[in-house]
Amino acid sequence: MADELKQPPEKWTESQVSSWLRTIGVKEQYIKKLFEEEVDGRILLELSEDFLKTETGMKSGPAHLIIKKRDDLINSQQKSQERQRPIGDQKSESGPKKKSVQQLPVTTESHPPQIPETDQGVLEEKQTDQEQYVCVFTSKEDCKPRPFDKEGIDFTYVKHRVLQPESGAFDLISPCHEYKSFAIAATLDRTRLQAKFAKEVLKFGTGCMNIRSNGTIHFGVMDSKDDAGYTHGEIIGIPVQEKDMYVDALDHIERSFSPSDREHVRQCVRPPRFIEVMDRKSTEKRYVVEVDIVPSISIVKSRVYSVRLPNFKESANKIEHEKETIFRRVGSKTEPVSEKDQCDFYQRVRDRDAQREEAENCQFLSTPDICPDLGRKLTMLMTSGKKFIEKDKWYILVTNKFNPDDLCNIDWLLNMKIFCVFDFDPDSKLSGLCSRYIQHHAANMHFMQSYRISSDMSIKEFESHLHLFEQTSWIFCNGRTDYKGNETPCDEMAWIKTKMTLLRESVSLICKQILPKGTFLVLFLLTSPVEKPLLHTFYEFFTDMEGHEDIVCISESEENFQKWQSFAEGSCGTETVNRSSVVGMKMSHVNATLLPVQQVNSSATKHLPIFVKGQCLLETHVEERMSSLEILTTDHCDETSKDYINAEKSNIECQFYHGGRVTWLNFWLAEHSYVGEVIERDAYHDASKLLSDALKWNVDQSPVSCINIYHHPGSGGSTVARQVLWNNRKDLRCAVVKPSYSAANVTQHAAELREYEEKDPQKCLPVLLLIEDSDKEYLDDLRNELEVAIHTKRIQYGNPCFILLSCRRSNNPEKRCKESPLQNVSVTHKLSDQEKRKFARRRQTLEECYQPQFILTFVLMSEEFNHQTIVHYVGQFVKHLLQDIDRESVVTRLIHYVALLNTYVQNSFISQSHCEALLALTFHMERFRRHGFEKSLSEQAELVFLHLRDDKTHIESIRIIHPLVAKEILQQLLEDQKSQSSLAMNLLCENVLFEHRFGKEDYMTFLRALFLRRSRINKGDEFDSFFSPLIEHVCENENPEEAITLLKEAYERFHKDAFFAQQLARLHYTYEKFEEAKHWAEMAAKQMPNNSYILDTKGQVYRKWFQAKCKAIENVTKTAQNTADAVDTALKAMECFKECEKAAVADIETMNNSGFFAEVEVGCSLLKLIFSLQVFSNRNSGHSECMKYLLTDYIPEEVKEPWESFHGRLKKLQKTLHEALEWISEDLSYFQTDFGAHEEITEGPDTKTSHPLSWLAKKSSEYGKYFSEAYPCAPLKYCLSNPANLTPFMKRMIIYHLGGGNITSILSKLTDQKEKDPVGLFEAILSLYPSNPFKANLNQMDLVSYIVAHIALNCLSPQSAKVAALKDLQALSHQFPTEKKRCSPSALFLLTLLFWPEDHDRDHEKETKYEIVQLAVEHLKRDYWTKMKDIPQRKKRIFTHFFLSNGSGLNKIVHKSKFETITKVLSVSEKRMKWYRGEAWKMPEIAKMLKRVSGWTEDGTVYLEGPQKKKFSIPALYAPSVPHGNENITFYLGFTFRGPVAYNITLKS
Repeated sequence: MADELKQPPEKWTESQVSSWLRTIGVKEQYIKKLFEEEVDGRILLELSEDFLKTETGMKSGPAHLIIKKRDDLINSQQKSQERQRPIGDQKSESGPKKKSVQQLPVTTESHPPQIPETDQGVLEEKQTDQEQYVCVFTSKEDCKPRPFDKEGIDFTYVKHRVLQPESGAFDLISPCHEYKSFAIAATLDRTRLQAKFAKEVLKFGTGCMNIRSNGTIHFGVMDSKDDAGYTHGEIIGIPVQEKDMYVDALDHIERSFSPSDREHVRQCVRPPRFIEVMDRKSTEKRYVVEVDIVPSISIVKSRVYSVRLPNFKESANKIEHEKETIFRRVGSKTEPVSEKDQCDFYQRVRDRDAQREEAENCQFLSTPDICPDLGRKLTMLMTSGKKFIEKDKWYILVTNKFNPDDLCNIDWLLNMKIFCVFDFDPDSKLSGLCSRYIQHHAANMHFMQSYRISSDMSIKEFESHLHLFEQTSWIFCNGRTDYKGNETPCDEMAWIKTKMTLLRESVSLICKQILPKGTFLVLFLLTSPVEKPLLHTFYEFFTDMEGHEDIVCISESEENFQKWQSFAEGSCGTETVNRSSVVGMKMSHVNATLLPVQQVNSSATKHLPIFVKGQCLLETHVEERMSSLEILTTDHCDETSKDYINAEKSNIECQFYHGGRVTWLNFWLAEHSYVGEVIERDAYHDASKLLSDALKWNVDQSPVSCINIYHHPGSGGSTVARQVLWNNRKDLRCAVVKPSYSAANVTQHAAELREYEEKDPQKCLPVLLLIEDSDKEYLDDLRNELEVAIHTKRIQYGNPCFILLSCRRSNNPEKRCKESPLQNVSVTHKLSDQEKRKFARRRQTLEECYQPQFILTFVLMSEEFNHQTIVHYVGQFVKHLLQDIDRESVVTRLIHYVALLNTYVQNSFISQSHCEALLALTFHMERFRRHGFEKSLSEQAELVFLHLRDDKTHIESIRIIHPLVAKEILQQLLEDQKSQSSLAMNLLCENVLFEHRFGKEDYMTFLRALFLRRSRINKGDEFDSFFSPLIEHVCENENPEEAITLLKEAYERFHKDAFFAQQLARLHYTYEKFEEAKHWAEMAAKQMPNNSYILDTKGQVYRKWFQAKCKAIENVTKTAQNTADAVDTALKAMECFKECEKAAVADIETMNNSGFFAEVEVGCSLLKLIFSLQVFSNRNSGHSECMKYLLTDYIPEEVKEPWESFHGRLKKLQKTLHEALEWISEDLSYFQTDFGAHEEITEGPDTKTSHPLSWLAKKSSEYGKYFSEAYPCAPLKYCLSNPANLTPFMKRMIIYHLGGGNITSILSKLTDQKEKDPVGLFEAILSLYPSNPFKANLNQMDLVSYIVAHIALNCLSPQSAKVAALKDLQALSHQFPTEKKRCSPSALFLLTLLFWPEDHDRDHEKETKYEIVQLAVEHLKRDYWTKMKDIPQRKKRIFTHFFLSNGSGLNKIVHKSKFETITKVLSVSEKRMKWYRGEAWKMPEIAKMLKRVSGWTEDGTVYLEGPQKKKFSIPALYAPSVPHGNENITFYLGFTFRGPVAYNITLKS
């Protein structure tokens, strides 16, 4: 522990901070919270008490303790620091002062091998005040002095950097240097300060003049006399209140020299220069004051200068001048010439003059500089040594004020993918670079505080929040003058105080979490004088990018560059700065140099087709604003430069045939005959045919149609879909929908694309949208949103507006195609004869150019992915791979991991930066990064890896060329030596990958999916699975224990995630390990107590346990004793399902009814067990004994003791089951039951009821059977012959048993094909009710069932004598509660049916009926919205039970089952769409049956006229069918549990 905390605190990791918190006694809950908040050492040093209390909910006590102990820690570190400082600071007394060995400055030019990349000196400054902790042994960065005696140079020093040691005369022209800390003197008053300053300058000046050497004396630089703890030459700076104090101090020349010498001294001693010292931690201005001495031979020839140095005498309180002394420089010191040496000194004046004269002449004769090839240098830096600038590389621009002339030469910038701009020009939006850029591109205006990310936001959410990667982010770093908000520019020091932290946070976020190293280049454009904030920006990028490889600086002006250079050199050395800077090129030259090496011609324009068959220009900034679409223009790819095409065409072709996704450039190259054709599969012609049908004008046609391409994974479905778009781009507006955008977003952009540059919204070309790998729900949402948009824009029906081309994976595409041949197309691995011929021809030509292994996917495709062929090729690959590399090598490990993910998780990949982290690659020459990565992979790995780029971020990743190849690699590489579970375990424990921060969200998603995602047929998988395919594989082919171990590890790795605990519970109960299953289910429920799916799993544990216990006693005589345990478990299961039901009802975002179904299932099984007890199974008395036990207070002796703790619960069993069945019945009467039956639920219940209607009928019957005293063998005959012998409760149970217990069961009998005599059944049910129901005082539920049974019987057999008249049923319904809120939805629904007015009613009758109906509808709507929660209506479509027909009495309504006979020729999905779209209404049989009702529309709402001109609003089930404006209409009326709805609305002619 102590060792662990030996590092300086600012270098501590989160774990080390946690360890320290434990040592000071902080509670574990707070330690965990701070760990989750990612508090490392740096953050610990910045924490405040307020932050701890507000952000972590910490109490005041522990918060105060942490801050106090933290401050004590800092103080103790400082003290130990001070004790260590003097070491190594003693200097030699004679000769040049040398730094101790430990202090030798290290530039970062050549990194010593033992220093890891991140720890080089550059980071010292970045950490919180490093001097506090870093022992004196740490080397400080070197820096160069200001260029000697040059005017107009903007130069800065950085605090704590180190100048070369003080030096003596070398060649007389190179200046000698002397350092003075001047720390105390700088604080003196004017007189004392001037005397001290003049004394040092004049002493040094005469010393230099007398030996004829140039020199500089520096004030504010440590000279190591009294500077314990500082390095010799270390820059500290001094505060300068008034600069004129120092300038005027040289007036002492007049009083210190003889009249003849004064003029010479004035000429040789230059005025003081004030060089600012940058300090990243302080806002105080400090300077190094420097005086240059230039003894030109023309001035000093033949002279020796003596000086009377000024000295402030404290005793006399005035300045006195010392005696006249001659000084000279000896080594690095200035010393007086002793009297005995003066004669010799005077004699050698002539020699010194000659040396000086020669030195001055040589200086002017030096050879001229060789002119560097700046054009080539710029090209190499910008292309990373390649032929062209990478199209997919991101650029970050850092710039200040642009010269107006330069703004005309930024075409090169407009062609690059600029991620963000750090702009220090407050006028940029008005007149600077930003104003020019936004004429061509979309950009979002941000400030640095926009880059503060809240703790609950993921990086992906943050990216989409700021629209990063979609449009350029323009960050105004120093205010913005045109902005009305509070963002004003400020001066340098104020900026450092207020904005420095924001800069640090934004740079750190970009470099450490958003853009991986090597995917971007930072470009500093120094277009005006450089100020401190720009230098700080360089420093932040340099430290966060861990080096300079991807930073380039362009500056036209030498002066601007000087200040930049002096600052940057300290971080990375002169050579590096010069190597990556281009200085002296005008912007027009930069522009002309870079345009030829860009892949895109800047002058190219993009066009879209228009309705009247011409073309229109698509502006780039408009295109970028439609960020959810990748728009395909008529001249797509024409902008690609010809040089690039010629250089890269074979690479592009090879990448595609090797297995890469098809790009637009593949089609373009084929179209322009640069390469061979892209084969048109049969499916392409099928899809084209469906598209041309969809484009035909048709009055009944929906404005949005959908064509589905279903394809085997890796069979070329995506190529077919993109081919359809490519070949239609000149006739339609085509676009690909980018993933992860909401349907609403896509709709907005698609509508803009449709109407862009068109005059009339009614006359626009259709938009063809390609949607890849999206689920059905998203497609439905998108379709729905598009229809609403068309409806809102009032586009006439019959015009095709949008065609959705959906491309989805499926393991059985042909089946999907058969289901709906007019909508679906299949692409499989199987080739038709014609396709085989095409593939054979193409393969022959390709193999003339490429080796088979380089176009492996095409070769496998032409062989129809034959298993033997795959085995052969993969076998070769594995053999060569293992010859090349060791089975344990890291490359093999990487291939294992990628193969595992690609086998089990569709579309998975590993980001290249994850791979590099694993391979421990750090590329010092980042320019050749991809090349370096590929070299490290080995030749064999390159053959099966595909490099992908994310469409949006362009971040690179790798996957194996085809999922079938991945699967085979996995099998052959693992052989017998290793199991898939141990491989998965290694992957989980691979810390480098798990903790790598770039692409972390994707990686975590794939890893979770590997362990949690179940296969779903409707998601394109081969089968529905109960666990993830990997877990199933391990269970079947290894053993379940391995799967459990694996999931346990995953649970720990994913921070004890509740969903992993849920999987563990399911896995344990599957293998009947119930105690463990219970433990894991409880763990999951503890973490997510309100998640109904997790509570369902908990219930399932007990349910399966109950089943196992029943099975164990299956063949023994059952007694109360041996069944007690099973009964207890069943009751626990029912309690869990009760909890699940409560959570499901409370959750307003999902509808999970699994708890109700499971509760009934367990209840019925429990009844079966109870009835099988010896005491209850006796045929004569047993049954009634059991009924007595369950329904009354009676307890038989046999069960009294063994079941003591259950009696209360068992006596509620009938009520519990009854309530659950009623809830299910009501739920099913609201919504379409076939809808969603085959849809996936992302976190579904453990079991799913596939046919809920038949399930309900079966379970209601079973429930009725148990609770009726009738013998199960012949209930019907028995009941019908002796109805008088039965109690009301028994009759009700028999009605339940016959299927008449609730509205849903009764109505389902109308469509039940298995029911042989439904009429007889309903007559039997009705015979069980009292002969005079008016007097019987039936309860509400019985009343509902009675009325519905009559309506159902009337639907089946209107002439039956048992059917009551409508008037009687209306009279009976008055027994429903008068207070309508006490009525059940079923009762309210019946009121709307019974009292809907008829044509022959008198006015007052109509009025009364409308009032009843209106009141019922009001309450129905309220119940409906409670039931609907926050779920979009299209996901839970209300079900229409009855329609208004032309008959009278009970015949005025017709049940929907009547239509089934008419439409049964259609498939389920077509039938549903026909109904939903309103096309079925035109069938003559239906039109004849139903009654059209007259009404009108007002602003999109449908109204019906009630009595006395009262308005009665009727919701339209299909909103787009409501006409625009206010029109007279007719429509059909449907009856739902939401109230009446309007169908098939048409204008009244």
